[in-house]
Amino acid sequence: MEDNIVLADTSILIDYFRKTEKSNSTLVKLFRQGYNFCISAITEYEIYSGATESQIAYWDEILKQTKVLAFDQAVVKTAVAINNSLKRKRKQIELADLFIAATAIANNMPIATLNKKHFERIDEIDIVK
Repeated sequence: MEDNIVLADTSILIDYFRKTEKSNSTLVKLFRQGYNFCISAITEYEIYSGATESQIAYWDEILKQTKVLAFDQAVVKTAVAINNSLKRKRKQIELADLFIAATAIANNMPIATLNKKHFERIDEIDIVK
């Protein structure tokens, strides 16, 4: 994929949603750095499963403009490899984060996240600073 596209973790979208001053959000900062973004199907699930009824229209509007990468066989195989590596090191992470990281790696793109603590455990991932 293009070098200027980043996989935005759920934390990036939640940060944007919660900020009163959107220009201070990490998502807007990514745009200023020249990045566009897409998300994992797992992020889409996390957003909608955590949204209240009154927030659904907001997320519908945001996500209809957002490319969502599938949770496909390549992502599954990547997730299994990452999880096996982390298990050996006794540094496993939550499944949703594992699947999002695997989506980034399987699609050869960096990830933007506010949850660096989990994602930094994965050697193969490139985290946008």
